[in-house]
Amino acid sequence: MEATPKIPAETNIKLRELAHDLSNALERIMQATYLLSQMQLDENSRKWMELIDQAGRDAARINREIREILRAGS
Repeated sequence: MEATPKIPAETNIKLRELAHDLSNALERIMQATYLLSQMQLDENSRKWMELIDQAGRDAARINREIREILRAGS
């Protein structure tokens, strides 16, 4: 397994701040889609809600991977 290159401290700190802010934004999206999923939506609206929900989950997974890389590179 290749060693993760060390990320400069200043860059690591800034990227961690951005990842944290992204997590907060994604959490609001995921909460909103959860609340929408509890409503009576027509079929078309439900499909759009599910699309947004899946995109939010995918983005959250990517953000977690970025955070893991930052932890390994510090």
